[in-house]
Amino acid sequence: MGINVGMMRGLSASDSFSTEPTPPRVRKVCNESRLQWEVEVCGEGFKEDMTHIDPQNWCNLTHFISEYHLFTLCTETKSQIVDCYWPNPLVERYIIHIHKHFFSNCTIDQPVWLDPPDDTLTILILIPVFLTLAMIGLVVWCSKRSDILA
Repeated sequence: MGINVGMMRGLSASDSFSTEPTPPRVRKVCNESRLQWEVEVCGEGFKEDMTHIDPQNWCNLTHFISEYHLFTLCTETKSQIVDCYWPNPLVERYIIHIHKHFFSNCTIDQPVWLDPPDDTLTILILIPVFLTLAMIGLVVWCSKRSDILA
C-alpha cells in the first residue's frame, strides 16, 4: 500500500468514527499542606546557602544569583511533584516571606530630582523659543528671496 493510499484510507467514508466524547482528563488535586512543607524545605536550603554569603552582599544579586535560582527551581519542582501549578499563591507568599527576611533593607534610594536654578531654567526655555523664531524668520526671508530670484 502506497503512502497516498494509506493517507486516503484515513479519510475514507467506509471507516467508522467514534462520536463519543472523549472523557476529560482527570486533574489531580493540589496537595497544599504537602506543598507548604516542601516549599519550606526549599527555603531552609536557601537560608543555609545564604549563611555562606556576607550579609553586606545580600543586596547585590550577583553574589547569590545561583542560590536564588536553585531556590526558585526547587519551589517549581516541588509544586509539580505535589500536582500544584507554579507559581501559586502559597509559593508566592513564601517567596515574599523569604524576600522580607533577606532583602528588606535592599531598597534603592531614588535620587531626588530638583529643578535647576532659575537662570539655567530661563536659558533652557528661551533657547528653543529663539531658535523657533529664527527658523520662522529664515523661512519667510527665503520665500521672499525666491520671488526676487525667479
